[in-house]
Amino acid sequence: MAKGKNNKVKFGLNNVYYAKILNWSESTTTGEKIPNYAPPVRIPGAVSLSIDANGESENFYADNTVYYVINNNSGYEGDLEIALMETIFAVDILGEKIDNNGLQVENTDAEISEFALFWEFDGDQNHIRHVAYRCAASRPGINGNTTEDSKTPETDTLAIKMLSLPNGVVKAKTTVSTDETVYKEWFKSVHMPEFTAGNETVTASEQS
Repeated sequence: MAKGKNNKVKFGLNNVYYAKILNWSESTTTGEKIPNYAPPVRIPGAVSLSIDANGESENFYADNTVYYVINNNSGYEGDLEIALMETIFAVDILGEKIDNNGLQVENTDAEISEFALFWEFDGDQNHIRHVAYRCAASRPGINGNTTEDSKTPETDTLAIKMLSLPNGVVKAKTTVSTDETVYKEWFKSVHMPEFTAGNETVTASEQS
């Protein structure tokens, strides 16, 4: 990401993508479960993303005072509003199927898949790019109205849950110090966190 000043404001949802979790493998170094992702796919027609944090801090009292604050991070939960849910997302993530005649079929025993969710907020200095590493979505409702004098498009709203990976990682976003290549290729693959301990680089995942 180009170095510069920090944003003072954010606005404008753009560049919403998803990357399906194909399967899970086991890290050869830590033994933890690692998600393997499909290439990201764009979700066109993003209208709004509204998510709230799950989990609250709790105080532990000792010696007649707050001795320790327990942080309960249970991820996020909210809604993604889009112009129209495309067939590819319904098939990839919601488990719907296309029959021999090209019908899109929803079944009660459909297997819903988890995915990474990408999005971008515009800012006054830099466009902030985000990724939530493990998400689940529920089916949108069905709604429609008769056409009147003015036409107002109906939208689809997906209920989204953002969960943590087995190692506790929930999401990440770019900053003014983000590597330029990582920033430019943000929507090409899922970039996992890397942390340096001494002279050794510790990766949150072996996903490339």
